[in-house]
Amino acid sequence: MQTRLLERFLRYTAVTSQSDASQTVVPSTEGQRRLAELLKKDLTELGLVDLEISEYSVLTGKLPANLPGGSIGQIPAVGFVAHLDTVDVKLAADIRPQVVRAYSGGDVCLNAKEGIYLREAEHPELLQYKGQDIVFSDGTSVLGADNKAAVANIVVALETLAQNKTLLHGDIYVAFVPDEECGLRGAKKMDFSKFPVAFAYTIDCCELGEVVYETFNAGSAVIKIKGVSAHPMSAKGVMVNPLLAAIDFANLFDRQQTPECTDGKEGYIWVKGMQGNQSTATVNLDIRDHDKIKYEARKQTVWENVEKIQKLYPKAVINCDINDTYGNIADAVNDENRKCIDYIYTAMSELGIKPKTIAMRGGTDGSYISTQGILTPNYFTGGHNFHSNCEFLPLPSLEKSCLMTLKLIELIAKG
Repeated sequence: MQTRLLERFLRYTAVTSQSDASQTVVPSTEGQRRLAELLKKDLTELGLVDLEISEYSVLTGKLPANLPGGSIGQIPAVGFVAHLDTVDVKLAADIRPQVVRAYSGGDVCLNAKEGIYLREAEHPELLQYKGQDIVFSDGTSVLGADNKAAVANIVVALETLAQNKTLLHGDIYVAFVPDEECGLRGAKKMDFSKFPVAFAYTIDCCELGEVVYETFNAGSAVIKIKGVSAHPMSAKGVMVNPLLAAIDFANLFDRQQTPECTDGKEGYIWVKGMQGNQSTATVNLDIRDHDKIKYEARKQTVWENVEKIQKLYPKAVINCDINDTYGNIADAVNDENRKCIDYIYTAMSELGIKPKTIAMRGGTDGSYISTQGILTPNYFTGGHNFHSNCEFLPLPSLEKSCLMTLKLIELIAKG
């Protein structure tokens, strides 16, 4: 299985599909559509039906149940979701993976020409994988295990089912979505009539054993400030400097309630961008909290601080726009749907995997899909150090991730 997973992973990372948050269209890059088209071809060969790529490059399809006739209606349909894009962290868009066979420990030279190394002293997590085959990038880009490890996982799981008809399963739906790294834009463009499942899973977190069904409630705010420009020789009592107003606005927030000062389930407001000139300024905020009530209170704080700055600069024109990005998966859990989370722990127990349950300080496509009435928890790909050139993927961990997918399908089919 490791060989098949590696072949699929290399096939999909060969398609450059880095998203671009500066674009407003979905998909934000054409590479994501090319990857969707390649996947559609692969899934057609595996016997999936109702395969469709939407105008937004959301690829959906179905592997029909092979259960005895009387059982089909009794087994819930399940979905699996992965995203097509890799993240843009201002590294190279093209990915050039390399495999280190039977890693023996020590530093890994990712790129001799550029002098790029993955240092064991800086990444002691490497030591867990001595003797294993590990995939790295060439150090100039991310590896793309986020989320092409999941893409390979799902396809190999479907391939396994297609080749072994004795493995019984209910209806399985897949959704491959673009622009997850740009605020879950692709998931928000899903046509859920093409994804009629009782529950679903994303495969979009890191090391072996990770389970996520708690994510942030997330929002963004854009504050636009229009000042009054004037020549310095006649500026007294006239000029309103929007840049200084923006700085004063940013300084109203608690400096201990920022990403660099919080962890665990502690939320924050992040002043993540500020641009301006003598006439206008814009401040961009991210608002995050696991607790819904606290999240709403943080949004209220933003509004209150806008009002304070408006009073301080009465001649300025200040506009604030706050949008919710995604919700906490945990808020969608109830007694009726919790079984899909229980399946994860049962599968791990049967596969001998130790669970590492975390409250994610971020979100997945499942954070949005769960708000649409389809509970969508998340489990591991096996990768490490997402969103950096230090990302790596131990192949035995990826194999365990794929075995998780197959085990979940087996457990669901048993009812």
